[in-house]
Amino acid sequence: MLKTTTCGSIRAEDVGRTVTLKGWVNRRRSHGGLIFIDLRDRWGITQVVFNPTVSSEAMAVAEEARPEYVLSIEGTVEARPAGMVNPNLATGQVEVLAHSAEVLNPARTPPFPINEPAEIDEFLRLKYRYLDLRRETMLRNLEIRHRAVRFIREWFSDHGFLEVETPILTKETPGGAREFVVPSRIHPGDFYALPQSPQQYKQLLMVAGIERYFQIARCFRDEDLRADRGLEFTQLDVEMSFVDQEDVWSVTEACLTELVERVGGKRLLFRPFPRLTFAEAMDRFGTDKPDLRFGLEIQNLTDLAGGTEFRVFNAVLQGGGQIKAIVAPSCAGYSRREIDELTRIAVGAGAKGMVPLAVTAEGFHSPLTRFFAEERLRSITERMDAHPGDLILIVADAADVAAAALGELRLEMGRRLGLMDSDVLAFAWLTEVPAFEWNPERGSWQAKHHQFTSVLDEDLPFLETEPGRVRAKQYDAVCNGLELGGGSIRIHQRELQERVFRIIGMTDAEANEKFGHLLEAFEFGTPPHGGIAIGIDRLTMLLAGQDSIREMIAFPKTQSATEPMTGAPTPISAEDLAILHLAVTSHE
Repeated sequence: MLKTTTCGSIRAEDVGRTVTLKGWVNRRRSHGGLIFIDLRDRWGITQVVFNPTVSSEAMAVAEEARPEYVLSIEGTVEARPAGMVNPNLATGQVEVLAHSAEVLNPARTPPFPINEPAEIDEFLRLKYRYLDLRRETMLRNLEIRHRAVRFIREWFSDHGFLEVETPILTKETPGGAREFVVPSRIHPGDFYALPQSPQQYKQLLMVAGIERYFQIARCFRDEDLRADRGLEFTQLDVEMSFVDQEDVWSVTEACLTELVERVGGKRLLFRPFPRLTFAEAMDRFGTDKPDLRFGLEIQNLTDLAGGTEFRVFNAVLQGGGQIKAIVAPSCAGYSRREIDELTRIAVGAGAKGMVPLAVTAEGFHSPLTRFFAEERLRSITERMDAHPGDLILIVADAADVAAAALGELRLEMGRRLGLMDSDVLAFAWLTEVPAFEWNPERGSWQAKHHQFTSVLDEDLPFLETEPGRVRAKQYDAVCNGLELGGGSIRIHQRELQERVFRIIGMTDAEANEKFGHLLEAFEFGTPPHGGIAIGIDRLTMLLAGQDSIREMIAFPKTQSATEPMTGAPTPISAEDLAILHLAVTSHE
């Protein structure tokens, strides 16, 4: 190595040692004829002292150096003078007295600060991502991701799982998210698809008798982006033979629990993870990925809110809707502006509006006081377990709309009231998810998760007659309001798989064209099997206490699906298009 030690490893026991350091100028200060440079590398920072009486040549280099210059320094480790120890640095008890120095490469002034926290436009950060990655927070994020992935690999290897890579260039899979396709030069007019997940391959590995498989898999989805979603992402992919749901939950829970203890530095709120059915989660929290770090659960007021002169509620009840509410503790004093903000959130989630009911020591303040007797209002506060000073937020609408609107209001109040502790991880299992959902645009049923998911045995009689009633052997791992991953017990018999294909509108001929390889494999002794996929980007985002998966990815795309640093995506030449037998019909 060109350096004898790293900038973060020098300690008091190294005093007297001659070292060679190489790194970047983090800070430069001039005091009393001396120059101090904080030299930085991936492992930390060491203070280097330049004294003209020791080396005028080294002093000249220090005078030239500016932030982000790359320097080589040789010097002697010395104890810092009394009163000059820096307790905020691991190397804060020592410094290096420079005997010689060399500028290995100068640097332009960076477009944003590297050596201090700052609010920086994300586009600018991504345009100069190689500089952004030098920042302490980003380096820490990458280290957390590395440690998490390393732990996962070792954990599953130690528990009898075999890591197997599956193809990136594969066959289009209808029925899931939109896929990226890759034209084949060798087979003109034909295309590969980039995998949304290794779903079929991991099932085929179970047919092959691998029994316990895992992979840190790269996956691709051509979908609209947001803070916790990307065009390309990484997932822990797991599949096991001869298991039921309990087995998958047990293995996954054990790995995640130990991962948080070893890598995360976070506190687990629940051990073991609680389990919620899909219907229960929607009823209590208004979402299928509830944040369980706080309460504020949704309550049903339908039986208490009817039979009055309030037309809004009556119209909802006559239409088969529901009246639901949450309590915002200590928010009875909210202003009209604040109430309007909450109303806009409810409307944004699809509701027609929101009715506030403030509970005070003097009585009730609400539009409802014109229509509801005080006794009825007291019954509502008792149902809601509300106390003087609390604000009840009421939504009347179709059951799913009311739940969704209150789910958004619940999250908003959780943020406003500081109930979302980023140092706490509240994992849970979501179970008994509907197997199918109606697609009004296509006028047919579609798989809610994917078409390879098995269904609960007790719901099999309704498969063809009432698909909307059928629940899947599907489960999601949720944490802090995010879906971290999902999985299921898979279909392993050809006859059942063909029935599911028919329900989602696929003819037998189409099924054989698209999935004949899988159907045929099911005829060669396929074991019962199931698994799960956990998003590495989202998981490490939570471990690092970040709000976006882009903070955990070295070179991510923006929300507009571009990469500012390289300019991707870009057009390709007419010559290259011709080689691929492609033509662009329009380009704006």
